[in-house]
Amino acid sequence: MKRLENRVSIVTGAARGIGAAAAKALAREGSHVVLVDVLECKTTKQEINELNPEVEVLIHNIDIKERALVEGVVNETAEHFGRLDVVVNNAGTCSRLDLEHMTDDMWFRDIDTNLRGAFLFTQSAIYPHMKKQGSGKIINISSISGIMGGPISGVKAENGESGRSGPAYAASKGGVIALTKWVAKEVGELGICCNSIAPGPIETAITKGMNYKLEQPIQRMGEPEDIAEAVVYLASPGADYVTGQVLKVCGGSAIG
Repeated sequence: MKRLENRVSIVTGAARGIGAAAAKALAREGSHVVLVDVLECKTTKQEINELNPEVEVLIHNIDIKERALVEGVVNETAEHFGRLDVVVNNAGTCSRLDLEHMTDDMWFRDIDTNLRGAFLFTQSAIYPHMKKQGSGKIINISSISGIMGGPISGVKAENGESGRSGPAYAASKGGVIALTKWVAKEVGELGICCNSIAPGPIETAITKGMNYKLEQPIQRMGEPEDIAEAVVYLASPGADYVTGQVLKVCGGSAIG
């Protein structure tokens, strides 16, 4: 029997990268999957159908910063399947402007997408669905930038951009980690676990073209699948006694 047979998972940012890999890994283990993104998710859906035709795949193209849209996705999912077991808050943006050049628009884009989006899905999933069910897994994709303040990498350009993630991204991901720990303490008694995964440098659209200095024990960029396997672990019964944790999947770049 697959580890997530007949479970139901929502994955945000599921059109590509970590989100797509996580959705496919969850489906491989038997979970029905709801794909959420502002981008088109048809390719991810097709790949899941080929990987495991026994699971159902739904798509919602929404802006995760909008409460009504988020609540609509969560409520429709719970009504359609009769349950909601896993939420993977992965959707995000990453400005690489430094503090000097950071604009209000860039600041709020990262904060609202990365932190507000995770808050909205977490709140909407737990209350009332996971609370009523007496079980559930919230998995927040943060970053080692939220731990380290943005690892130094690349050469800064005249406009303030570099391979280093900007202060808005670091602040938003640090907020995701704090939110994870707060929620874990609040909902453990309800049978709900809340954890975070902090990726290091991963080969995705966000890191494409960036010049990372891989000063870490494992000398390679990570793949979305590296994060996806951590998602499966935290979503599975094998992690039922794990909550409030930040799992660093980073090749050792954030040891300590």
